[in-house]
Amino acid sequence: MTLKDISNGPDWVFYLVAAVFAGIAVLLLSGRGAWLIAGYNTSSPEEKQKYDEKRLCRVMGSGAAVIAVFLLGVALFQDRLPASFAPVLGVVIGGTALVMVVLANTICRRKP
Repeated sequence: MTLKDISNGPDWVFYLVAAVFAGIAVLLLSGRGAWLIAGYNTSSPEEKQKYDEKRLCRVMGSGAAVIAVFLLGVALFQDRLPASFAPVLGVVIGGTALVMVVLANTICRRKP
């Protein structure tokens, strides 16, 4: 049984989600997508000064790019991947998100 056998939706959904993540990655890596970062865009100007915005965008954009590439790989090879690969998809996306949060709160903070 393959991953395609257990999917309930149309195949284009994987491609659409991968394209959205790729677009977000490009926007963030260009440094103009800080308004997409949840929590950062609603924080006060004093709180925003505690973070290096360019580095924060780079970290979030890199994470979005990793997720986009992984989703594109799954979309392209879903007829060859085993059904047991579905939990791996969740672990990789969740792990990437966790790494992004940790990096955002460590290397993206400005030194006082």
